[in-house]
Formats: sequence, structure tokens, C-alpha cells
Amino acid sequence: MASDVRVLTRRGAAMAEWFDAVAQLRAEVFRGFPYLYEGDAAYEKRYLATYAHTEDSLLVLVLADDQVVGASTGLPLREADSAFQKAFADRGVSADDVFYCGESVLLPAFRGLGLGHRFFDEREAHARSLGSIQWTAFASVDRAKDDPRRPPDYRSNDPFWTRRGYVPQPDMKVRLPWKLVGETQEAEQILTMWLRSLESAR
Repeated sequence: MASDVRVLTRRGAAMAEWFDAVAQLRAEVFRGFPYLYEGDAAYEKRYLATYAHTEDSLLVLVLADDQVVGASTGLPLREADSAFQKAFADRGVSADDVFYCGESVLLPAFRGLGLGHRFFDEREAHARSLGSIQWTAFASVDRAKDDPRRPPDYRSNDPFWTRRGYVPQPDMKVRLPWKLVGETQEAEQILTMWLRSLESAR
């Protein structure tokens, strides 16, 4: 990893000072495939504020020359959006047993340095420290393999997530509305949950 890259972690309210920079980064990265999200930093900052409401949440930051170039979030599922909780309730899994690994964003120039693994290492270790968590999970947006918006050089994260021990759950779908790039109205997007036993992550 480049010597000028630093990784920091912050919990709960201590995240707040980083929200402006992280919100801007999220808005930039999420415009790309597969999210195709026509968002803005102001909305992202409001979303991030929910993480500051619980001391059991985690923010992992990647800094290069003191600029935020990557970020990853996580919090207990019981504190997450109800849409994610529903996917587990429908399966009969208690929200108290799950740590939801939220979104990870990283500028292209810093990919391939092992930071994706670091994001998961930090969040899984944090989840384990909470004592009662049995599962870690995240949601990925569904896009068809022949989606015409897919860039020619796009590489799916599925093989990386599989190597980390996560397994997609086709029967656990999350539906969230957001505005796609170039569109004027929100449209429902479908995401699939990926799940891993926390015990297997040791």
C-alpha cells in the first residue's frame, strides 16, 4: 500500500466531522455503474447523520495527503433502514444478530491496494467486538450482465465478495427508490443481500 495512504476508524458521534468530505465522495462514486445514482452531497450528509446516532456504528476512512479518498460504513442492523431489516425479518432472523456493512466507496486511483479487504476487516472486527452479532451482511444493486450502461472495463465485485466468504441470498431482496443519472424521477431499484457468518470470519 502506498506510504501516503492512511486508514482511520471513527465510531458514533466522532464520525460527524468527516461527513462533508465523505458525502462528497459518495455522491461522486455512486454516479458510476452499477449504482448510477443521481444524488448530491447534501442528501448524502443527511443519510450519514443516521450513523452518528449510535455509538455502535463505524466509519472507516482512507486518507491520502489528508484528503478523503475512500470510506466504508457499518452499523447494527437494528439501527439501519427498515427496508434492510425487513429482508431479515422475512427470513426469521433477528435484527439484533446482524451487523449491516453499509456502502464502501473508493476513488479509482486507490483501488487494487488492498483497501477493500481492509474495509471488511475493520467492520467485521468491530461487529465481533459488539459481542452478540452472529452475521455480517451488505446489499448489492442488481444489474443485468447485458445492461447497456455497463462500461466495457467494468469488473464486478462478486468474486471479491465470494472470496471474503459472503454468499448472495436470492430470496432476500431490498427495494429502494433513487433517481438514476439523467432521470428526473425516482425509480425503484432492487438489491440482493449478501450474508456471512461472523464466526467464519475469524
